[in-house]
Formats: sequence, structure tokens, C-alpha cells
Amino acid sequence: MVVLICALSSLFEGFLECALSIGKRVNGFPLWVIEISDRPGEEEAEPAFKYIGNVHGDEPVGRELLLLLANWICDNYKKDPLAQLVVENVHLHILPTMNPDGFSLRRRGNANNVDLNRDFPDQFFSLNEDVDSRQPETRAIMNWVRDIHFTASASLHGGALVANYPWDGTEDKRRYYYPCPDDETFRFLARTYSQSHHNMSLSKEFEEGITNGASWYPIYGGMQDWNYIHGGCFELTLEISDDKWPRASELPTIWEYNRMSMLNLVASLVKTGVHGRIFSLDQGRPLPGLVLVKGVNHTVKASRVFADYHRLLAPGQKYEVTALAPGYKPKATSIWLSEEAVTADFILTPEEAISRGYQLRSICECGCKRNGRILLSNLFGDTNAGITFALLFVVVFLCFLLQRRVRSNLSKQRQSSSRRSVTVSV
Repeated sequence: MVVLICALSSLFEGFLECALSIGKRVNGFPLWVIEISDRPGEEEAEPAFKYIGNVHGDEPVGRELLLLLANWICDNYKKDPLAQLVVENVHLHILPTMNPDGFSLRRRGNANNVDLNRDFPDQFFSLNEDVDSRQPETRAIMNWVRDIHFTASASLHGGALVANYPWDGTEDKRRYYYPCPDDETFRFLARTYSQSHHNMSLSKEFEEGITNGASWYPIYGGMQDWNYIHGGCFELTLEISDDKWPRASELPTIWEYNRMSMLNLVASLVKTGVHGRIFSLDQGRPLPGLVLVKGVNHTVKASRVFADYHRLLAPGQKYEVTALAPGYKPKATSIWLSEEAVTADFILTPEEAISRGYQLRSICECGCKRNGRILLSNLFGDTNAGITFALLFVVVFLCFLLQRRVRSNLSKQRQSSSRRSVTVSV
């Protein structure tokens, strides 16, 4: 469980930065997370992003860059548009070091000398299925992802210069390109980082400065694939420095090379993709359902409290997006996703209500077939029929008013007026 340790550690021009503990490492000391938001410690109807550094103890550059990132955002809020966009529209979490024990020992593994990026459950092979056998740092990340509905994330590594995306392994352990269902979206996210970097996209080893993990070298038990499969979280593995242990004097340059990449990757959660909320027609309440995209074998869950969803997709294409929930009729809409984000809110109708509607319509149709020549005035002449007709009219009118109310609430709850909006209902 994520524990809020410090309700207010810093106050910067109207927003809060909090420190959280997500668990403990081998030696029992907390793993600290920096939370940056205009409402830290609260769940909001906006996407959440996490950065993790120092997964490997001998790759410390990431921890330094993440501390610099937190400071930069705090210092530039209300001064820089990108910093303000991140603070006000994304719930950002930063874990500077996942492996502080390995860092202090200057080695890859943790205090138990276990490689934490091989310690997660694997989709192809039965690795680490026993919860008690996993390292405490691994369990902390897994519990963190279950507690917080992250839309995307990235871990920072060293030893190369490339943005790596799933899948990380193959079914037969051979090395070749092995795409996940959201391959196009992951390529877009990886390019977002690479092309914003000083020279990552100019790589002669990796085309565009990006690579599919299995095409580079397969690994198993990795954190990246686990996040996507079990957390619905789109995670990249970022190799940000060819030198694992550069001189301290080189850190300012490495920071400047990566700063815009780190910011643009977080901002992409707001600037593109399909976002919205799911509501029930009968009560107008948030409905935590699922969102599917035709042709992509991967579902995205809406949050439990606000039923907001954030579906990352590569821009420049037409998508058919469907919302569904148990006991409700699915609704679909077609969206052309350009460079800007699209808001698509869904109002789902209970199957029970649909069934009642079919029964009433069936009765009406049968009556019309048998008595096609009966005038409307005769219908009101029959007392029972008149009552039925009046009740039906009232129900239809109430449904109309409810739809207007739901749509009115949706318009007030839109996070960004610049997004194109679609409401899918009855």
C-alpha cells in the first residue's frame, strides 16, 4: 500500500510536492517517492505517470536526473507552460532509486544480489510465481501499480542510448522483433522521447533511436512487460547514458540532453490519445468499465472512483473505440485522432432497461398489426391503455431529462477545452 508520509514537504506557487513511501527495501528502509500534483495524495480524473530510476544499482544517472526533474518542475511552475501543464493535468510520481542498496554497494543487484529487472512474473515462463520469493523492492512496485491507476511510465537505465519498448522477451527465447498489441503506440511514445533528445534519434545502432526489447536482446521477468500486462500501464525502458558511471561534471550536460524528452513524454499523456469518462444512463453515476479499440488486443480500465480512462494511441489514424461494463450494453464510436487529444465520454444503458424497452415495443407492434385501423382517440378511450400510454410518455420524458443532466455534467467536467469532444449515448 502507498503510504502518505509527508502531507506537505514543499509549497511552490500554489501547488504541493509530497513524499510517499511505497514499501521497504531488503534492509527495511523505506522506498521514497516524490509526488508532484496540484492535488497530491488525492485521486483525480486525470492520467498518472511514474518515473523510476536506479533499478540497477550500478546505473545511477537516472536517480540524479529524476531529482533534477522534480526540482525543475517545482522551480518553473507558473513560469514555464510545460511545467504548468504537467502539474495541473498529470499526477506525476517519481521514484529516484528503486535499488538504493545496490547503489551503495556499486553493483547491479540489490542487497540480496538479485537483478530487480528479472524479478517480476513473466508472461512466457514460470518465473517468480511465488509471492514470498520476490524481492521486497519488486513487491513494492507491484503493490504500487495495483494501488494507483497509472496510464504510463518509464524506467531510467544506463549503458546505452535508446528508448526500448515491449515485448522484452519471446516465446522461444530467440532474438527477433516481437511486437505487443500496442506496438504502434509504443513506437510513438519511444519516438516522443528519442526525437526530443539531443542526439538519441541520430543513433547509428538503433534506427530513430528506438528498439523493440526482444529485437535488441530478450529478457524475462522484466518490469516493462509486467506493467503493460498486469497494470495496463504503458512503460518504456530508457537507456539514457552510454557511460554508466560518468563524472559528476558531466551530469549537467546529460540533464540538458534528456530534460525535454522527460517532460514531453509525460506531457504526451495529455496532448494526444483518447480520454473520457464512462457513465450509467439509469443513475448518471461514474461506471468503472473497460475501453477497447478495434483491432488491438488490449483493454484499458477506467478508474474506480471517477470512471475516467486515458487510452494512449498513435496519432494520424482512425480508431473505433468501445466502452463496456457488465450488465450494460456496449457503446462504440469512431474517432479520427490527429495530433491533438480527443475526449470521448460514454453513457451506457443497462441491459435490463433495454429488455423492458423491447417488451413494450413488442406489445405496441403486435397491437398495431392486429388493430391497424384503431384511431388514437380510441386508444385514450380505453382506460388501461390510456394509463399505459401516459406512463410510457412519462418514462420517455424522464429519460430525456436525465440524458440532458448527464451531458451537462460531462461538459462541466471536461479537463481541457481544446480537446475535440464526443459523447456516446443511447
